[in-house]
Amino acid sequence: MSNFQHPEYQACIDACYACAAACDNCSTACLREDDVKMMARCIALDMDCAAICRIAAAYLARGSDFAAQMCRLCAEICTACAAECGKHQMDHCQACAQACTRCAEACEAMIGRA
Repeated sequence: MSNFQHPEYQACIDACYACAAACDNCSTACLREDDVKMMARCIALDMDCAAICRIAAAYLARGSDFAAQMCRLCAEICTACAAECGKHQMDHCQACAQACTRCAEACEAMIGRA
């Protein structure tokens, strides 16, 4: 079962990839902040989130039997990342928090379909 046969998966796949890119951008930008140590949790969550988003997208793209479980974990990590990034006022953190929230919502919507 591929995403071409199930176009409803594409929105979630796109949200996952967009979130991964936002998290990559955020973690890199956080490393350039004056107080990098203060950003350590944000950076760590960005890295975890980017990785799980790419994995979840891959599971969906190939129609894996474990796609729903992966989406559930992805939503959980995205929610945690959004909460952490949302605490910081930098534009990159706010943009990341928004992308993470959109991805978590897309993954939650997918759980019943995957």
